[in-house]
Amino acid sequence: MALEIHILVGTMTGTAQLVAQELELAFAADDVAIDIELMDGLDHRVFERPGVFLICTSTYGHGDVPDNAKALYADLASSRPDLGHVRYGVFALGDRTHVGTFCHGGKHFDDLMTELGARRCGAVAQHDASGGSLAEDAALEWFPGWIAALRSTLAPEHAR
Repeated sequence: MALEIHILVGTMTGTAQLVAQELELAFAADDVAIDIELMDGLDHRVFERPGVFLICTSTYGHGDVPDNAKALYADLASSRPDLGHVRYGVFALGDRTHVGTFCHGGKHFDDLMTELGARRCGAVAQHDASGGSLAEDAALEWFPGWIAALRSTLAPEHAR
C-alpha cells in the first residue's frame, strides 16, 4: 500500500509551494502518493483525511503564519479538534536575519498540532533563506530521511 502524504502549503511568495511541487515531482511513485493543497479555505476537517500530513509553510511579518494559512490556524485554535490520529511533519521556511522569529510560521503550526494531540514524525526541518541554499534543494535532501523515519514510526501500527 502506498504511503499517502498530504502537503499543506502556507505561502506568501510561492516559495513553499515550489518546495511542495519539487517534492511531488521527485518522490511521488508507486509507494508514495503525494498531493499538494494550498491552505487557502481549509479548516480542521482537512485532518479527517487518511494519510500523513506535511505542513510546508513560510514565516511572514513578525513570525506569523502566512496570510493563506491564517484561517486554518485560527480554526484549529478555536475548534480544538482531537488530532490524536494525525501523523505529521513540518518543513518551515524562514530567514535567520529575523533572529527572534526564525521559522516561527512552522513552529506555530507544530506547537498547535502537538497541543491538539497530533504526533510529529522527525524534527521540524528549518530552511534559512539567508543561508545561500534554495529551499527546494534543502527539502529534497531532507525528505528521504523524513520518509524513512515516518515508515519506521508507522510500521508497528500497520503490523497490528
